[in-house]
Amino acid sequence: MHVYRTHDCGALSHADIGKEVKLSGWVHRKRDHGGVVFIDLRDHYGLTQCVVDSTDKAFSAAEQLRNESVITITGAVRARSEETVNKALSTGEIEVQIAELELQSAADTLPLQVNSDEDSGEEVRLRYRYLDLRRQRPHANILLRAKIIQSIRQRMVGLGFTEFQTPILTASSPEGARDFLVPARLHPGKFYALPQAPQQFKQLIMVSGFDKYFQIAPCFRDEDSRADRSPGEFYQLDLEMSFVEQADVFAAVEPVVKGVFEEFADKEVDPDFVHIPFDEAMLKYGSDKPDLRIPLEICDVTDIFRGSDFSIFAKNIEKGAVVRAVPGPKCGSRAIADRMNSWAQGEGAPGMGYIIYGEGEARGPVAKALGADKSDEVKQRLGVGDGDAVFFACAPASEAANLAGKARVRIGTEQGLIDENLFKFCWIVDFPMYELDEKTGKIEFSHNPFSMPQGGMDALNNQDPLTIKAWQYDLVCNGVELSSGAIRNHLPEVMYRAFEIAGYDANVVDEQFAGMISAFKFGAPPHGGIAPGIDRMVMLIADEPNIREVILFPMNGKAEDLMMNAPSEVDEAALRELHIRKQLPKS
Repeated sequence: MHVYRTHDCGALSHADIGKEVKLSGWVHRKRDHGGVVFIDLRDHYGLTQCVVDSTDKAFSAAEQLRNESVITITGAVRARSEETVNKALSTGEIEVQIAELELQSAADTLPLQVNSDEDSGEEVRLRYRYLDLRRQRPHANILLRAKIIQSIRQRMVGLGFTEFQTPILTASSPEGARDFLVPARLHPGKFYALPQAPQQFKQLIMVSGFDKYFQIAPCFRDEDSRADRSPGEFYQLDLEMSFVEQADVFAAVEPVVKGVFEEFADKEVDPDFVHIPFDEAMLKYGSDKPDLRIPLEICDVTDIFRGSDFSIFAKNIEKGAVVRAVPGPKCGSRAIADRMNSWAQGEGAPGMGYIIYGEGEARGPVAKALGADKSDEVKQRLGVGDGDAVFFACAPASEAANLAGKARVRIGTEQGLIDENLFKFCWIVDFPMYELDEKTGKIEFSHNPFSMPQGGMDALNNQDPLTIKAWQYDLVCNGVELSSGAIRNHLPEVMYRAFEIAGYDANVVDEQFAGMISAFKFGAPPHGGIAPGIDRMVMLIADEPNIREVILFPMNGKAEDLMMNAPSEVDEAALRELHIRKQLPKS
């Protein structure tokens, strides 16, 4: 017989009754019924009930066990009585009568309860993450993540992609977020950077003559945490393809993403990946990552308010503001309108105007100032009826879109309009190549500097930069951005010109992107790619509100690893070897 086990704790069934078995695992729960002790023994695979009574030589040892101690038991499998069968367990028809018990490792008093769904708080859970991961839901989440990654790999290989690994130590480059820097001991004063993404390397793989690349890639960005973004590091399905257009990338990605969601999610997956231009998304949904489960669309009503007697809006429109209207089904009450107004003020806006429709008339200060005809025009344009309301955001276009978009989500949530049993995907396409920095007045890249502008060099030379669209796209699911991608700018002359418009001369391009721009001068294929986020995909499929719940050893919101005590001090000898001197900020 094996020294530790003949079966795992999820393997035994009615067919094993009468067999002598050996099991090893953790004491999940112990129940002392006087002369009888029941032990729920747990391992990675499941849970088996074991029992010992006062006549057995193992009884004394069983009585002294603490939860989470590791033991090995030997005994005979027997049937449970009919009234004690546990149909929720795969092993629920049987139990093991303990003949021998060996303590492998004793557990101290536990800082959190493993056999409970009780949340012990983030600090305790992360400090003792190895205990937290023994709990059923975190354990299942990490297993789900592993299975999803395995499925993705199989699907990508099946589509003809080849997996490569790109460098972790590389050069710093201005890609939007802060780099994590690594001092180079052999090159005093110089630093490597951990890659924010394998962006340049995957493009160079295409230049090297490989056709379809993918990687489950670790990425490192010194960013603040959010519910859907882990501080420090994350993983993405990184892929790139040669000789492709935008539609080819979509055709490769959709079956992989849709297939994974269909395989692992317990919800309906809408097969249609609708395409929404960026400008349309901002107008109709107030966001470039719209939740399409909400059956509400924002409408521009600036023309209705222009020159109207609602002077607050009319005056702001003359100064360049716009008015966005959000339908509010079943929101036709003063109480709801006041709550929305207070909520908007909490978002930093002056408030939200509203019209309440009921009993054949429009009510509220906005309706009174607009008059019956214009109020009715709003009603018809928004498609609302009696018992409904319309809410208004008046501000510069980006601010109005942002507030209206948040209001749309709030109304959809509060009115129960979101189908929680559905995944709806969309592609946001035709992103602007450039945007205007309102503080500096300078033109800068809006999304990805390595993207091909629609219209190529002709557009760069002859169009207003702020009107140029790029071959850029985002994949969105239920209001969560899963991925960004683009058809790449593979022509040196076009890249130099694109960066020049954003204020970078040729020397900057040659210095910051030396490897890539040099490679493009030796013949580069048209290519494009995308990088869906693994962590966010798993978070959605697992139906977890925080990305921390699907990461094996996550950091806290302050980018601290409480379990490993990182970041930590480094001794002076190590710093001297790296030619680094600490200069801490003054408190």
